[in-house]
Amino acid sequence: MSEEMWQFELRPFAANDVRQILTWRYKPPYDIYNMSRGTADPLELSESLDYFLQSRYHFQAVLRQPAAELVAFCSFGPDGQVAGGDYSIKAIDIGLGIHPDLTGCGLGSMFVGVAIDVARKTFAPPRLRVTIAAFNRRAQKVWQQHNFVPLQRFRANFGRRPFIIYVRNVR
Repeated sequence: MSEEMWQFELRPFAANDVRQILTWRYKPPYDIYNMSRGTADPLELSESLDYFLQSRYHFQAVLRQPAAELVAFCSFGPDGQVAGGDYSIKAIDIGLGIHPDLTGCGLGSMFVGVAIDVARKTFAPPRLRVTIAAFNRRAQKVWQQHNFVPLQRFRANFGRRPFIIYVRNVR
């Protein structure tokens, strides 16, 4: 897929965006990023809507134009943190989710670039931060291409899975 044909619009998450990402299914080992059990559970939907529509997380839908197709989403703030990491330095945390059909296609750098631009323009932070599962070498490589450097390795409080915190100073 060629990046040059991609045009994006970002807007705050809406209820329909939440419903869509709950259906996204990633193949192992990336299935840790599945947002739901894959069932039409009304309680799970209600809890997800409550979470993803909270303004403190600044969830943004990334829509591919001109079709307004939801292809990714970003969060800016505490949603990007993983319990067990040290987040004491001042930074804006970025979370990023890409539609499963678009992962592994060489488009990650484009999506990361969009998230970085939004974070810099919207929050003007001293640095940007992203937390990535240690096994996810694809994501690590992409963020490193955008000048993020590893700061800390830790095990999550839940499941004891290893993660790495990456940071980038904003110039």
